[in-house]
Amino acid sequence: MSDFPSNAELSRELDQACAGELERPADASAPSGPIIDFSHVSVAFDDRPVLEDVSFYVNRGQTLCILGRSGVGKSVALRMLMGFLKPDEGSIRVEGQEIIGLGEEGLRAIRKRITMVFQNGALFDSLSVRENVAFPLREHGGLNEDQIQEKVAQLVNVVGAEDVVEALPASLSTGRKRAVAIARALAAEPEIVLYDEPTTMVDPIIARRLGDLIEILKCHLGKTSIVVTHDMRFAERLADLVLFLHQGRAQYFGPLEGFMASTDPHIQQFMALDAYTLPSE
Repeated sequence: MSDFPSNAELSRELDQACAGELERPADASAPSGPIIDFSHVSVAFDDRPVLEDVSFYVNRGQTLCILGRSGVGKSVALRMLMGFLKPDEGSIRVEGQEIIGLGEEGLRAIRKRITMVFQNGALFDSLSVRENVAFPLREHGGLNEDQIQEKVAQLVNVVGAEDVVEALPASLSTGRKRAVAIARALAAEPEIVLYDEPTTMVDPIIARRLGDLIEILKCHLGKTSIVVTHDMRFAERLADLVLFLHQGRAQYFGPLEGFMASTDPHIQQFMALDAYTLPSE
């Protein structure tokens, strides 16, 4: 398992990694082409279209941000990538493998490569932070107890949860739960991490740290990320690619720069609403 930077090293490693001063691990066996290819996907619930002919791709080591208002299908796309939902039409490929139609055994193999950080954290309520993070390490096997505890310490440290390692999830704030959920997700050593609204209901300090962490995972460890968010500032910081959904359709897919320069009225309205702040009294 790759070593993670300590809490004190996070800012320094972020600057070095994204400046190209830290070597990103190479995978000579990795296939060429997009690591995720989501092609002409449509799905409806109770005859109500949720996604209509949506296509996007993500290359290895890139971060895609999926933007749009509530209810436009952003989180549905993530659940399809995990195999929790099936589309009515289209193709979803992970490293060239079609995942639609896979049985449970095939989906388990896909879920070893892709992990998802849910809004609510989805932690085990009866387990401490330490045991939540250790859970995937025990499931995977191959490590003795000392090695497991060493990895747990690294992971909780990098997400800033070392002071709550013996706490139960019920005692944690929303931001802390989400940070612990990221630590647990990383313990499984995924190639792709999906984040469902990581900054919702968290304070700016935690939001900044989560952004730092996602950047480190990309720049230093070469992780591929898909981030569903409504937060334009978060997306501006992280995105290589942007998918903007409007009424279930892909209104824009492409580089961040093109999105920011778009004259599309739906995109301009979205950015204007995100930038709006209440006037001070």
